[in-house]
Amino acid sequence: MAIDRAEAARIAALARLSIPEDELDRVAAQLSQVLGFVERLSALDLAGLEPTAFAPAGGPLRPDEPDPRTLPPGTATEGAPEAEDGYFLVPPVLEALEP
Repeated sequence: MAIDRAEAARIAALARLSIPEDELDRVAAQLSQVLGFVERLSALDLAGLEPTAFAPAGGPLRPDEPDPRTLPPGTATEGAPEAEDGYFLVPPVLEALEP
């Protein structure tokens, strides 16, 4: 499926992205490539395969241990515009939605 310039602009509006007019053709081509890749994946014969057949069996590949190279939360957030208790504070991405 090919995405044209108008469809790329519509998708950008739905995603609340601001894409300059001179970039729309490039974005449309890239979206078309993504859809082409998905079409190729859809053509694969996966009959008889379990959904988890490609996941590693037996859980994690390594133990979950702290890494001494990891920044402490206070150090990681000290340059943030807003932080609280070692967490970054960010504005909401979506407005309040009524169920």
